[in-house]
Amino acid sequence: MRIFFVPFWILWRFWYYLLVTGAILVLFPFLFVSILFESWYPFFFKIAQIWARMVLVGMGFRTKSVFEFVPDPHKSYVFVANHTSMTDIMLMLVLFKNPFVFIGKKELASIPLFGFFYRRTCILVDRNDPKSRHAVYESAQRRLHQGLSLCIFPEGGVPDESILLDAFKDGAFRLAIDHQIPIVPISFPDNKKLFSYTFFSGRPGLMRAKIHPAISTMGKTQDDKKFLREETRQIILNQLIDFQVTDRI
Repeated sequence: MRIFFVPFWILWRFWYYLLVTGAILVLFPFLFVSILFESWYPFFFKIAQIWARMVLVGMGFRTKSVFEFVPDPHKSYVFVANHTSMTDIMLMLVLFKNPFVFIGKKELASIPLFGFFYRRTCILVDRNDPKSRHAVYESAQRRLHQGLSLCIFPEGGVPDESILLDAFKDGAFRLAIDHQIPIVPISFPDNKKLFSYTFFSGRPGLMRAKIHPAISTMGKTQDDKKFLREETRQIILNQLIDFQVTDRI
């Protein structure tokens, strides 16, 4: 039966890359101006949100967000979510009014056009460079002092699709503790089902997001990092399981 959907999947995937690129080209003058100065990042963020919305709507994705916690627009946070799809970036962008900076892998900077803006606005991590961690720390510190938040997918990459939620890496929690800023866990239950990294899969539909209460790091030290990491992971994992159970009913 899946063979009948193959032409649709091919066209749909082609349309995705065309849409991502086309939306950047349409917004290019505004995007380019907004990256001329680092202090203009909030303006870039608003344009990026328009780009993300264009892609999601153009792909036939509707969004529904449940906020158990609404971030204070005058405070900084570390946003963390499970990572299952290329659309995670877009969905994250449309969720919050608080401008945030992605901390992501350096490899994405090689993507044509998208990578041009990615490497100029995000904090890049090179896992093969032992000096990268220090550079990330300095960049994150500078961005936080500018009143921005950070966004990290703590699985450190996209896990195998058979894994509901992979183990978390320490980076997000080390940064949050060092700077004494809250962590906001976020659950994405639908992105893998609707638009995974498997080419012949997916469909338009509803993308849900659950924004969980912030976890305070005030008074915590690096000795608390492991507990904080596992607490955050368990919150997201429990919610993903709850979504699965509800969807089966």
